[in-house]
This record gives sequence, structure tokens and C-alpha cells, in this order.
Amino acid sequence: MKRNLIIVGGVLAVLLVVLLIVKGSQSGDTIDILATVKRGIFKVEIETTGELEAKSSVKIQAPTRLREYRVNTLTIQNIVAEGTVVEKGDWIATLDRSEFQGRIKDKEIELEKAQASFVQTQLDTTLQMRQSRDELINMRYDVEERKIVLDQSKFEPPATIKQNEINLDKAQRALSQALENYKIKKRQNIEKMRTVGAELRKVQSEHSGMMQLVADFNIIAPEPGMVIYTKGWDNRPIKSGSQISTWDPVVATLPDLTVMLSKTYVNEVDVRKVKSGQKVEIGLDAYPDKKLTGVVTTVANVGEQRPNSDAKVFQVDIEIRGTDPTLRPAMTTSNKIIASVIDSALYIPLECLHSKYDSITYVFKKDGLKQEVMLGETNANDAVILAGLQEGDRLYLSVPAGMEDDEINLLPQMNGKRKKPEPVEESKPQDFMMMPTGQQMMVAPANARQGNKESEGKQNHGNQKPRDRKTGERKPQ
Repeated sequence: MKRNLIIVGGVLAVLLVVLLIVKGSQSGDTIDILATVKRGIFKVEIETTGELEAKSSVKIQAPTRLREYRVNTLTIQNIVAEGTVVEKGDWIATLDRSEFQGRIKDKEIELEKAQASFVQTQLDTTLQMRQSRDELINMRYDVEERKIVLDQSKFEPPATIKQNEINLDKAQRALSQALENYKIKKRQNIEKMRTVGAELRKVQSEHSGMMQLVADFNIIAPEPGMVIYTKGWDNRPIKSGSQISTWDPVVATLPDLTVMLSKTYVNEVDVRKVKSGQKVEIGLDAYPDKKLTGVVTTVANVGEQRPNSDAKVFQVDIEIRGTDPTLRPAMTTSNKIIASVIDSALYIPLECLHSKYDSITYVFKKDGLKQEVMLGETNANDAVILAGLQEGDRLYLSVPAGMEDDEINLLPQMNGKRKKPEPVEESKPQDFMMMPTGQQMMVAPANARQGNKESEGKQNHGNQKPRDRKTGERKPQ
């Protein structure tokens, strides 16, 4: 019973609070929030989000010679878990070699063809040279026979002797030509053997290299360290089943965790403020209480467009000072790049600033004055005031009621620097009246004449005194 009473009492109390809040909101009373013009140290800071990475690292790569054998992509069959600490020579990953095995089979067939071609050419040249040598021997015998016939014909008629001399000369010339042909044929056969021999050695070398590469499909660590997966073309870390290109065969990296960088990107509006050597305050999302310091080392000269973003950004590398064993690659960092520091500056919150014609910046003062200000440097929260305000002035953070249409108290320093408002085109056609002579005389519309009166009134109104916030009357100066 008591429990039910407690529950009913709680419900009634909640309803009463809600009713009071609703009545308060319907009463129409508004609370103006004020800010004070302060003087002090002003920091121009550029806040970005970055990612930790090692300044230097050792790349773990797949075999780079696979491009020589027309292998363009590789599939990771198995890989060690990311973040694993390994020693030199430890297993890192295994690549799928099924496609490469097919290349090896094709190369073995090509090797057999090259060996058969070498043997066939060797046999052909051997047989050809043997036949040429037999022909030379027979020609030498023929020359000897013709010499004997010529010697025995010295008692024959001169015609017979002359015929035998001619036959001997023909035999000797045939033998000489056969010797020259034999030398040429020998050189030809030597070049044939060199050609088929070179082709055979090429295929043998490729086959031997492919057999050696088979062992490289098991990737081992070249140095001790922590394994960090590399990212693919889609900016996602690789994993088992991912494909890598033989033109960029990096599987993972072994970072040097003693020197870390925060890689971040700055938009094209703020990059002009960032320079090498600037100090940076760094925070870690993983350890909110840990504060680090760093320095800007490099600022990219060429912008790029990040995925899922239309804005152009520039890469900025920030080197973290000191070493910390808790730092790990890919941790998210919050960076505050201190672009400049002003020792003594008047500054106000950005919420106090309002704009007109994109050239007049003004604020609403508590004393009822709508005051133009001259701006200096800005950061994510505040803006420096160069003229128009004094330390201790109280300003409205929002537009106060009754002051929206007040005239702005302009600064003389800003004369000539403001943009002129564009004239408003008249929507009504001009009024004409016909003259008896047929000429036309344009009569100014009524709204134009009324505008002249309003402009005259504004000139007089520009010197009026500020309003009182409660009564709406002008304050005496």
C-alpha cells in the first residue's frame, strides 16, 4: 500500500514540475544572456582530428618479382592478427599460390619444348656437318684421281691432255668451294646452337626462379616489431581474403613506436595559418586525461579531396615530443595547432557578432547601442576586437527585442572599407504622362519620393541617443 502511495506521489510531483515549466514558457518572459569584453592572452588555434602513425617503419612485402611472370594480383590466404608483436623471422602471412602454380605448370611445358628443340637442333647440325665432311673427303679423292689421269696422259694427244687439265682444275675449284661452304655452314650451325641454347637457359632460369619464389609465398618478419595492417585502395585495412597488387605489394608494416606522428588534415581556409615549427596541443580519445605536445613538421603544398567530402584539405604532419608506451598506431588524436598568440587583446565570443551587407560587423551593447566593431584574429570561440569596444563592456549574445531596426553606430576607421548595399529594383512600372506635343515626361513614383524622405529621416536618426531597454525612450548623454 505504501509503495503505491509513493508511486502516485512521484507521478504527481513530476506533473507539477512539467506544469510549472509550461506556464513559465508561456508567460513570454525572456532572459537575455550577456557577455563581457575581456582583455588577456588570445590564442589563434586550429582544431583538427588526426591519427597516430610511426614516423618510420619497415614494410613487409609480398614477392616483388611476380610481375615478371604476369602475376598482377595476390590473395592473402592467412595473416597474423593485427597488433601482434613478432620477432625477426616469425611468420606473418601466407599468400594464395594457386594462380602461380598454374604459371609454373605452363613454364614446365615451355621448358620441355625448349629442351626438345635444343636436342633436335643439335642432332640436325651434327648430321649436316658429318655429311659436309664426307663430301670434302670424296672431293679430295676426286682431285687425286684427276691428277693421276693427267700424269698418265702425257703421251696422249694434246686435246686429251688439255681435257684432263680442265677436269683437274674443275675438281680443285669444287674442293675449294666446298671448303668455304663448310666453314660457312659450320658458323651457321654454331649460331643455331647458341640461339636454342640461350632460349633453353632462359626458360631454365625462369623455371628455377619460379620454384624459388614458391617459398616466398610464406611471408616472414624482416625485423622485430608490432604488426600493423596496411590499407588498401578503399582505405580499409587488409585482412584474410583481401587482394593486393604486385605493383604495391605491401602487406603490413612494423612501425618504430619510439617516434610517433599525428597525421591530420587542415581545410583550405585555415592552411595559410599553419607553418612548420608551430606548437601543437594533442589529446587522445583513448586516454582523455593524457595531454601531449608536438610540433608541426610538414605542411602539404598540394591539396586533396578526402573520401565522402567535397572540401579540399591539406595534409599536416605533427611530430609528438617524447615517448609514451601507451601510444599505438591508428589512435585518434585531437590537435590544437597554435597558429599565433597575442599577449594582450580585447576579445569577445563569436556569438555576439552580427553582420550586415557582408561588410558591417556590429554588436548589441547593454546600454542600448548598436555598435560597429573592427575585427582582428579569430579562433573557434572568440574574436579579437581592434576598435569599437572597451574592456568591461557588456554585450548581448543574441538579438535583443526592440533593437533589430536601430541605426548602427558606424566607426570612422571603417569608412571606405564597407561594401555598398545593392540597389533594390522597383517592382512597379514607371509612371508616364502624355504631353500635348507627343513628348513623354516621366514622373517619379510615390514609393521613390517616400524613400527620399526616409533617407533624410535616417540621417537625422543617426545622431539620436541610445534607447533605454525597459522604457524604450532615448537616454540623455
